[in-house]
Formats: sequence, C-alpha cells, structure tokens
Amino acid sequence: MIALTASATLHPLVLPARADAADADDLISYARVRNASLIETTGRDDELLDPAALLPLLRSDTDATRRQWLIRDGEETIGLGVLNILADDDGRTAFVAINILERLWGRGLGSAALARIEQVAADAGVRKLLLWTQHTDHGEPHLDSPTGFGSVPQDHHARFLIRHGFVLEQVDRVSVLEFDDGSMSALAALRDEAQRLASDYRVVQWMLPTPPEHIARYAWMKEHMSTDAPDAGMGMPAESWDAERIARHDARHLDRGNTVLVTAAEHVATGELCAYNELAIGSRPDETTHQEDTLVLSAHRGHRLGMLVKTAGLLTWTQQHPLSPRVITFNAEENRPMLNINEAMGFTPIAYEGAWRKDLS
Repeated sequence: MIALTASATLHPLVLPARADAADADDLISYARVRNASLIETTGRDDELLDPAALLPLLRSDTDATRRQWLIRDGEETIGLGVLNILADDDGRTAFVAINILERLWGRGLGSAALARIEQVAADAGVRKLLLWTQHTDHGEPHLDSPTGFGSVPQDHHARFLIRHGFVLEQVDRVSVLEFDDGSMSALAALRDEAQRLASDYRVVQWMLPTPPEHIARYAWMKEHMSTDAPDAGMGMPAESWDAERIARHDARHLDRGNTVLVTAAEHVATGELCAYNELAIGSRPDETTHQEDTLVLSAHRGHRLGMLVKTAGLLTWTQQHPLSPRVITFNAEENRPMLNINEAMGFTPIAYEGAWRKDLS
C-alpha cells in the first residue's frame, strides 16, 4: 500500500486463480471500477468485461509484464492504474492507464497515482509510455493530430495528459455498422465485386484456435500488422510472432470466453495467405461484435483484398451470430484506404480516440 493523499492509497492488484475464487474481491472491484469509468468516458457499454473475461487480460506472459493497482479512498475502490511493459522492445515501451471515477476528479488522485506508476516504469527500464483514451466533446477547443488527420477536444482527459507531459501523436476513428437486411445486402454485393476483381485469390476462414496448417502464415501476417499499420509518432515496437505466440494469442481469447473468426485471402498460385480480418465476440450472443486486425500484405495490395476479407467475414459472422446487433472498429484517421472500405460498407463514426506518448528521461 502506498499513500497518495491523506485518505487515498494505491494497492497492487493480486490476481486470484479464478474470478469466482474466495480471494477474488479485489478483482471484482477492479472490474467494477474499470467498467464504470468506461461508461463515464464513452457513454457506451461495448467495452465492458466481467471479472472472468477480464482476468486473462491481466496476467503476465512472455509477451508483456502486466501490473495493475487499485486506487482506494478510505475503504472504497474509486480508481485503477495499469502498466503493461512490452517484451518486444526489451522492456523500453509500456502501455499505461489511469482511471478515476468522475465524482473523484479534481482531487489530485490521478496525478499522484500516475507519478507512482511512472516511477515503477522508470525503475524497470521503461523509456516510453503509450496511452489511448476516447475523448468527449463538451465544446472545448480542439487539439489537432500532428498527422494532419483528426483532432480531439481538450476535455478533462486531454488536459490531464498534457499537464503530465503526454503528447498527442494520432487520432483513431471509432466506427459502427448496424446489422440489418439493408447492410447485409450491401455487404453481399461488395463481397461479390471484390471477389470478381480478386480472381487470383480465394477466401479461407477458421475459428480460433488456429488450425496447424495456418499457424506459420498467420504468425507472419500478425508480425507485419505490428509494422505496417499506421503508427504516426507512437513508435510501437515491431513484434516477433511464432507458433508459440499464436498459441498464447488464441488462449487469451478462448480463456476470456471469446469466439473469434479469422477470414483470410489465399493467393491461389502460391498457396500463401496474404490478407486477413478478425471478428470477435464475448460469451453473450447479443453483444456487440468487435472487428480487430485487418491487414493486406504490401505485395498483394491493389486487388480489393481488404474489402474481400472484411465483407466475407461479416457475411459468415452474421449467420453464426444472428443476435449480435452491430460491429465496432477502430482505425487511424490517416488510414484513408481502410476508412474508404469501411465507409463503402456503411460504417459510421461514433467517437474519436487519442493516442498519446510520453518519453521518460
């Protein structure tokens, strides 16, 4: 326990073996505050997780050292802190987050907790902190992205980050497509047109866990996702993927209760997978679907493969998950090729997320 103010303290979160274990009370409090803070920030419930689904995301593995803290005011948990130190950059890059319930804003709790967690990061050798947060426009002046694409309002979160030395590097667009007869008909027409123009390719699909015959090429594409996606000035480290990392990736989804569909494009002449899209949903059939990675390897661009894997995936998905009402996705505002595809499919923007960086001396 570390004192933050006269009444507030910072406590390392000790993870239980299971979310229903006798010692899971702190995990339950952590999940409750995380979810409440997300609703206050975004006004939506599509990112909420129950303790059982959250627990696998909090455990360390060979890809990242993950640490979490509870922020308490007296005996009440009112906030949390996160520090995920990435192995790919030899521990020099970390993801950080501070969430405080809105009724406790303005008391210096976030500032005090961030200072402590930054010290933990620096002592561990971290030199760069990365943070993503959605911003709510209440009429404040906007801060433009240095990429020249997008902006965020200088709301409470932006002002906090600027005050503590973070720099806005990129803006992501949050977009949603509602599933209905009209959108399904449009997706089918776009899929057919994309397949006609991509006659040298065929669609391959699988559910996690990844079948053995696709592991090597899936790992190759996941590795390129870490370097080919627009990164602006965030400086995300290049990731190294192999069969073991694919197994860890798959297990983290499955341990959360997720169902994941991967839709890939295979170059018929070589048999190589060269584009992919991922769709995921949690344990409830009526949840929002999450569109995760989409990538076309650079040597195969210009053949409508992005449109092909996205539309083919969603058409299969809606047959498998007819109760899911919509799909949500995040894209960098400067990623015009992918935004063009999304807009043609009928996605509409609902929010904007700032990507922030702080270099530690």
